[in-house]
Amino acid sequence: MAARPTDPGRVERLKVQRRALPDGPGVYLFRDRNGTVIYVGKAISIRKRVANHFANSVTRGAVEMVDVIDDIEFVLVSSETEALLVENGFIKQYQPQFNIRLRDDKSYPYICVTLSEDYPRVYATREKHRPGYRYFGPYSNAKRVRNTLDLLGRLFQYRTCRGIEPGRRSGSPCLDYHIERCTAPCVDFVSKAEYRDSIDGVMAFLAGRYREIEGAIETRMKEAAEEQDYERAARERDRLQSVRSLLERQRVTGDSIGSLDAIAVTVDGDDANAQVFQVRDGSLVDRQSFYLSGVAGEATAGRAAGGEDGVDEDAVIAEVLEQFLLRYYTGAVVPPVVLVPDAVTQHEALSNALGEVRGKRVDVATPQRGDRRRILDMAMRNAELALGQERLKAERSREQRAGALNDLQAALGLDRLPMRVECYDISHLMGSETVASMVVLEGGMPAKDQYRRFVIRDLDEGTPDDFRSMNEVLRRRMAQWTRQQEKGMNEPNRDASFAALPDLIVIDGGKGQLSAGIGALEGFVERGVAVVSLAKRIEEVFLPGKSQPVILGHDTPGLQMLQRARDEAHRFAITHHRGRRDKKLTASVLDDLPGVGPARRKALIQHFGSPEGVVNASRDELEATPGLPGKLAREIYGQLHRGGS
Repeated sequence: MAARPTDPGRVERLKVQRRALPDGPGVYLFRDRNGTVIYVGKAISIRKRVANHFANSVTRGAVEMVDVIDDIEFVLVSSETEALLVENGFIKQYQPQFNIRLRDDKSYPYICVTLSEDYPRVYATREKHRPGYRYFGPYSNAKRVRNTLDLLGRLFQYRTCRGIEPGRRSGSPCLDYHIERCTAPCVDFVSKAEYRDSIDGVMAFLAGRYREIEGAIETRMKEAAEEQDYERAARERDRLQSVRSLLERQRVTGDSIGSLDAIAVTVDGDDANAQVFQVRDGSLVDRQSFYLSGVAGEATAGRAAGGEDGVDEDAVIAEVLEQFLLRYYTGAVVPPVVLVPDAVTQHEALSNALGEVRGKRVDVATPQRGDRRRILDMAMRNAELALGQERLKAERSREQRAGALNDLQAALGLDRLPMRVECYDISHLMGSETVASMVVLEGGMPAKDQYRRFVIRDLDEGTPDDFRSMNEVLRRRMAQWTRQQEKGMNEPNRDASFAALPDLIVIDGGKGQLSAGIGALEGFVERGVAVVSLAKRIEEVFLPGKSQPVILGHDTPGLQMLQRARDEAHRFAITHHRGRRDKKLTASVLDDLPGVGPARRKALIQHFGSPEGVVNASRDELEATPGLPGKLAREIYGQLHRGGS
């Protein structure tokens, strides 16, 4: 996004808008020239807070943000609590560039319980939240989710089969039943009420109500013993021992501390780390670590307090933590008590905002002594250590990438450092569904937003020809570059990836693929773009005009970077190929149903587990499908069962 600090019309317009801002609590939005929301903030005084942004900015990120602001909007509210909630809603809606964000926050895993089903499932997911399902999380990594699900499976023995109905086509229990991981509702070995009790236990566990679980298991064990059902009593005894063992291992303080979350944030430049210590019934049950970026936009939060000395770090920490709190608890269980560092002063506003999410009172506090202070200090130390380790890891990674680029330039005799590397690969099955991929490394790092896919057009279906395919892809890449140069920098349909000039093009293959591709890239070669191919057999690097390949040592950083690019191109191509092939192979009767497009077809298959499940569903089951209108459900049923088939 180009900076336009000298645009007199823009500067004057913003001055007029700033003078018209109210001196009251509310939320403000900064938009760029395209109307895109780039920042959302809240303030007790909108006018004063916006003025802070336009003061002498102290960080690169803040300077960039101020330079691209083209319009200011605001929403006046009646209280700080309302401002917090409105701000959080706008951030979720617009995903602004300069607000703090969880790194890869769209991919954080949750544990889902499908409560809308008769026999609910429990599984890990990264999907958007759907009505009728209960979600627990987010978790900081998938390993934590897998470990939690493994423990839940041993304790509560829920089903792991897919689809809304339990079981499989054979009609016999699966292996999970025989290893005591499922109670086999598919063959009625457990009643619906008993199975639902197990699911209630799962949700109680995920919500941290461990004492409740312990008491329920102990009660069931004693009842089974009184009824002389010693086998069931032994199973409940083993479960009870597992729960008690878990609680003892995680004990950090006495039961009197209750259930709470201790949250701490450390900020360094544009990055931050948030630690969430989850204490339930006096036991530290989990520690989540989240890395945040986009902190530079919050730097001006502390300008008024910092004065000429810069930014008040406590004010920045408070702003970052407030935004993190509301985003984290959008999908997580809110405990009755949340501990925050000394930098946070808006306890009452946060308490009211979190209370809206929980539906009950939430006490937001900063303890000064005792067990609670010790847990909060522990979270703060871990946040500092985690951010320091992340910075050290990032610095080491930068050094390794720089070494690999220098090594590659020297080994291949390149005129310039290969800062942008593009790698191409072809994928097909006996000539069918032939596709190609283009992956990009920038500074040695994958730039996934720059990846592109191609469908080969010039080949007859079932005629494999990797050479012609590669020539077509690179010819189209060259044509795209030429086309993009004719467009202005700020045109909305300009493709930044195709418009970029690569330093090095890597073709997956040997001499043949290189010869087929080099002819299509004359325009690039004339501009100094290097073209090589990488053969898999002994990792030979072929250069144009040279009969002998360059052999790089397998432990050299340069070759390892080429291998990563080649492997990523292969993964990206084969994923595209499989998707097209699977779509072709799985074309079913659902494709011809009236009123059922791709989204509804996907929802039906997810709900019933397979196309066969949809076909075999009753009319009542179809009408109960979430998001499917009743009239359409009846039409689908009539279409599927037309003529009694």
